[in-house]
Amino acid sequence: MAAYAVGDLQGCLEPLKCLLDHVHFDPLKDQLWLVGDLVNRGPQSLETLRYLYGIRDSVVCVLGNHDLHLLAASRKIDRLKKGDTLDEILQAPDRDQLLDWLRRQKLMHYDAERNMAMVHAGIPPQWSLKKALKHAQEVEETLRDDALIELYLNDMYGNEPAKWNSDLRGVTRLRVITNYFTRMRFCNRDGKLDLKAKEGVETAPPGFAPWFSHKHRKTKAVKIVFGHWAALEGRCEEPGVYALDSGCVWGGALTLLDLDSLERHRCTCDAQGNAASGAIPRNPASLAGR
Repeated sequence: MAAYAVGDLQGCLEPLKCLLDHVHFDPLKDQLWLVGDLVNRGPQSLETLRYLYGIRDSVVCVLGNHDLHLLAASRKIDRLKKGDTLDEILQAPDRDQLLDWLRRQKLMHYDAERNMAMVHAGIPPQWSLKKALKHAQEVEETLRDDALIELYLNDMYGNEPAKWNSDLRGVTRLRVITNYFTRMRFCNRDGKLDLKAKEGVETAPPGFAPWFSHKHRKTKAVKIVFGHWAALEGRCEEPGVYALDSGCVWGGALTLLDLDSLERHRCTCDAQGNAASGAIPRNPASLAGR
């Protein structure tokens, strides 16, 4: 069985199909890890969800901020923002089936055999693997609870609290957990978040650094796959940390990582599946060692 992880799809279905064809992906025996942000901004959000639902038995998925935004918008339409491309999903006859599948996905996945974790944005430096899994489960259980999901989705938005405190309760507690897993880029060594800075690592605000670069990060022994940070262009110099969002929806490439060989493949067609401009080939490129 082969296993692959793919960066933020955001409705870019054709580049995904291009990559899966390239590695001869077989949903009957292979596994596809998704780092979240399956939908929004791209041209085929509904078709992407339908495709993934169709191969759901071979999919391991964590939720991104755009996926949670879709779930919130499905219950309160005025949550939609300018630029969202979610209307087609919300009006689809199979929306309830697709959204019920989405709400049951994880916030964090850990594969003990590979000693590899997958999250959308990151794991704060002050949390151990065990603590991170425990806190992710709090949000996952809330999303699956019919009595709690609406309250959570309505109040999950916001940048405060900016730092974890074990005394936090209710939706406030769930909000900071959610922000760590789905929105984090920069934080200080104690896990205080700066959610305004969104560019490359060199733009860290004073006293802050990329979550993965902190010297005393407690998950250094675990390989971590993540997306979310398109400005990194899929590059991360930290050993054992694999950035996969290479900005497909913004005109970049879609990146697929072989979870065993750690070989990367990139499909350079655009979000609609057309060949990119210039001399860039339609077929994926293999990027071993990057």
